[in-house]
Amino acid sequence: MKILVIDDDPFILKVLTRQLTLASSKEIIACSSAEQALNLLEQDGGAIGLVILDLQMPQMDGIECVRHLAHLGYQGRVLLLSGEDERILSTAQSLARAHGLNVLDAVKKPISFERLCQVLAQGQAAPLLPKGSHGGLCDPADLARGIASGELINHYQPKVVLANGAVDGVEALVRWQHPRQGIIYPDQFISVAEQHGMIEELSRCVMRQALSDARFWRQHGLSLNIAINVTMNNISSLLFPEFVTQMAMETGMPLDHLVLEVTESQLMAEPLKALDSVARLRLKRIGLSIDDFGTGYSSLAQLRDFPFNELKIDRSFVHQASRDPTRKAIFDSTLAMAEQLGMSTVAEGVEDAEDWDYLQKLGRCHLAQGYFIARPMPAEKIVDWLQQWHHRLEGLIAPRKK
Repeated sequence: MKILVIDDDPFILKVLTRQLTLASSKEIIACSSAEQALNLLEQDGGAIGLVILDLQMPQMDGIECVRHLAHLGYQGRVLLLSGEDERILSTAQSLARAHGLNVLDAVKKPISFERLCQVLAQGQAAPLLPKGSHGGLCDPADLARGIASGELINHYQPKVVLANGAVDGVEALVRWQHPRQGIIYPDQFISVAEQHGMIEELSRCVMRQALSDARFWRQHGLSLNIAINVTMNNISSLLFPEFVTQMAMETGMPLDHLVLEVTESQLMAEPLKALDSVARLRLKRIGLSIDDFGTGYSSLAQLRDFPFNELKIDRSFVHQASRDPTRKAIFDSTLAMAEQLGMSTVAEGVEDAEDWDYLQKLGRCHLAQGYFIARPMPAEKIVDWLQQWHHRLEGLIAPRKK
């Protein structure tokens, strides 16, 4: 696979090419304009594994180039560079990811040789996003058939206590095991389920399987908290608390080990019923977590009106917070607010050792979740992962006790 460098400054282009030649065995292609690079990608895009793109260029700037990369369906990785303000870099990174591009990082120019090597190593270690994860939405009739046929499966991502690395529990993440297309990820079918009146049955399928898997783990001596994603509209049914209670009783799941992570991808249709339902769930000692806080409709108004006892800080404010002043400021202020409200906190998007070390040293966040700890996995792999995690902890926690 080749590396394509796009920068209008001849000196910077020469320096980057030299650095990349020393850091990588891959063929380096240098382009002085986005137009030239896009023509090359149209002809031989499959051979380009990494595009390094300067944002500030004449004629076609990097932002416009990002849009064209997405239009071409570019599947490789992207590294954004710019001498502009870091907030512009952050915005460009968010935009590129929203377009479905595999963005490794957004780095302020000039990039050092050490930082470049670090990014390249990160690109080799991190697999590309799952095939189809940014594809088109699924067919509603096919989804209805899949739900009825029992094709939905759960994978589970662990959450650990930052203070000592102990495993607190897992979050259930639904997948669709399609008979022809293989694994389909939720970004392709959750919104379809919401729009076509299938979200309630879908969520109930996820819950049934999660509580059944929790019973399997308890039989193997593991008592884990189970977090299950629901929406406010999902729990607007006044019968929802009874359904949850009944399912927990049938599987022997202690109610205080169950956490409902509330995500809000649409405005609530019936806020009064949702308020009724969540209040009764908390009376039953079922945990309520506000998910992806700071994005979408997850807002201060929800914290004011609903009895959440846990706050999950979105990965966009966690990953790289140690070296991004804007993310750090938002992350710190969210932690301070949660502390004042007496809520526990979960940091999502702990992707690498830098994120983990930052949270450890900060010492204010309760739980961590992300690829650095574990990727989502089938239920039967949790036991083996636990043993591996205990071995890893010797290097992650023990040195800090000295």
